[in-house]
Amino acid sequence: MVKIERSFPAPVSLESESRNPSGGSYSKADVIRQLKEDFHNKCYICELADLQDPEVEHLLPHKNRAYPERVFAWNNLFWACGHCNKVKNQQKYEEGILDCCNRDPEEAISFRLQENEVIAKAKSSKDSEAVLTAMLVEEVFNLRNTAMRDYKRDFRFRKLNEEMNILYDNLEEMKKKPESRVIMRKLKALLRRESAFAAFKRNYVRENSKQFPQLLNYIA
Repeated sequence: MVKIERSFPAPVSLESESRNPSGGSYSKADVIRQLKEDFHNKCYICELADLQDPEVEHLLPHKNRAYPERVFAWNNLFWACGHCNKVKNQQKYEEGILDCCNRDPEEAISFRLQENEVIAKAKSSKDSEAVLTAMLVEEVFNLRNTAMRDYKRDFRFRKLNEEMNILYDNLEEMKKKPESRVIMRKLKALLRRESAFAAFKRNYVRENSKQFPQLLNYIA
């Protein structure tokens, strides 16, 4: 999870749809277009890129429109994959996860790939938003309670491994050819927030900054 810069003004359809007596839609074409662009077509929770099953997700649930002020609120609409949206749809996550459009998750949580497991850890145990968000990130990558979730978890884990291996390979190439501009351009692209699983890659460089001090400007 990385910081997202939400664009304004809000999509115009949200205001008109909020007045629709038949219920209205919060996923009209302009909403989809703006969310996809703002979130770089990545799930804001797991950071899987080029989503094939995107969903418009409510950060704070509207509970079948029991909270009408949340249904069409632009600040409450997020771009998520179906897997993460379903995992997040639990009571424990209803009122507390971090809003990545208002807070930088990287300042509050460390994201690591360790062997066959994702480890997300709040930097402060007193930061309840970060603790809950870290729990959610771990759950979407590590949860194995149904056959379908096993499949979706394995798919995300494989994609994360692929991206991390690309990073590792380029870091090794940089050690061999520290003056190579081509390699540095590749690393800069890999470490951009727009990149798939950016929080994991940026955290790896941050935690190994003594080896790669020249890359710190790319994750500032």
